[in-house]
This record gives sequence, C-alpha cells and structure tokens, in this order.
Amino acid sequence: LEHTLAGHAGMVRAVAVTPNGRWVISGSLDRTLKIWNLRSGREEHTLAGHQAEVRCVVVAPTGRRAVSASEDQTLKVWNLDSLQEERTLTGHTHEVLAVALTRDGRRAVSASRDRTLKVWNMDTGQEEHTLVGHLRSVRAVAVSAEGHRAISASVDRTLRVWDLETGRHLHTLRGHRASLRDVVLTPDGRRVVSASSDRTLKVWDLESGQ
Repeated sequence: LEHTLAGHAGMVRAVAVTPNGRWVISGSLDRTLKIWNLRSGREEHTLAGHQAEVRCVVVAPTGRRAVSASEDQTLKVWNLDSLQEERTLTGHTHEVLAVALTRDGRRAVSASRDRTLKVWNMDTGQEEHTLVGHLRSVRAVAVSAEGHRAISASVDRTLRVWDLETGRHLHTLRGHRASLRDVVLTPDGRRVVSASSDRTLKVWDLESGQ
C-alpha cells in the first residue's frame, strides 16, 4: 500500500486519474470532488458546488477539464488549470448517473435516471441532442473511439447504440435477463462488453448489433 487518501465526509462514489498520471479526482456522497497528488497522497484541492451526491467523474484527454455528474440533476465542467467551475450543464429532470467524453474532448454524453441521455458541446455548454428510447433509468454510457457513437446501458435490460452526430438510435442490444450495470468498449472500438445484474457479461459486435 502506497497511500490512503482520506478526507471526504461521505462515501466515495467516483474516481478518475488525469492523463499525465499526476492527479486523482474523487467524487463523493459529501457533494464534493477532491483532487489528490498521486505521488504524495496529499489532498490538493476541493471542488465544491454540487447540491447532492457526485455519482461520476471523467477527465478530458487533454487533462485540462473534468466533468462530474450528480444526483442534483446537473453536470459540472471544471477547469483543472484554474481549479474553478467553468459551467453547469442543466436539462436532465432526474439524477445524472454517468457521463462519458469523446476522445477529442469536444462532446460529453450524460446518462440519467430520467431515462434519457444528453449530448453536450463542451466548448459552448449547449445541449446538442436528447437521446430518447430507454424505458427505465440509464446507468452507464460509453463512447466509441472515433467519437461518433455512444452505447448506453439501462435498467430496462437493454443497450442502445446512438449516432452522436444526428441523435438517431441505431441498434438495440437485447439478451440480458436483468438490469444493466455497466458498459465498455474494446480499445479497437469493434466490440461492446456489458455487465448485468443477471450475473453475466456479454460481448457484442458494435457494427452489426449482434
């Protein structure tokens, strides 16, 4: 064990590491994010602003921004150079459970208990699309390597593939017998791996939806 990073006043729900490997960013039930020095284990800064639990945090590939998703129905964009909040993204009508960024950092895709996903322009903070189709909460989202498609995982037992340019639904992946918990893409972007409460994982071909 190298370090124990202690300082949150509630359960820690989310963690991300900056691309340079220097910082760890954590999100907590205590409504804050904390930035930690990975080498020393020291807390460097607290990012406060959310009004409810932080459920997810991701760092842009440039390492200059982080995006957090919260049960307060918002996302916040944080400037990691100034350690200040850049903007709040509003539009969801229930808790935001997950967020993913495109590889170029220009778009964010959020998933919510309101059964929708939203696509955001990271430069303007504007909502580009609302992705509607799931019948229950959306728990997880992943973005393809080229940044044009998103894959969502829902309590409704399905995954959906979306075109981020148009907001169009492309495929529905069915086969799990219980709610979905998580989804990831393989590094080559050709396969989707889903995790479910049915005690299984499934591997899918992204192009065919099979």
